[in-house]
Amino acid sequence: MEGLLVFRVQILLMAVYAVLGFGVASINAQSLAPAPTSDGIAVDQGIAYVLMLLALLLTYIIH
Repeated sequence: MEGLLVFRVQILLMAVYAVLGFGVASINAQSLAPAPTSDGIAVDQGIAYVLMLLALLLTYIIH
């Protein structure tokens, strides 16, 4: 009977630690960062890179 009591106490302690673990995780959770916004500079730079790559490929094909 004493073995069953020890088992019950162990299960109870594990349950308490699990509940406390969820509380600590939510306390330490970081707030969500705002969604990144796209400015026109990044789009323009992407288009410029594509055009430069196209010009490089055409140069290699022609020569």
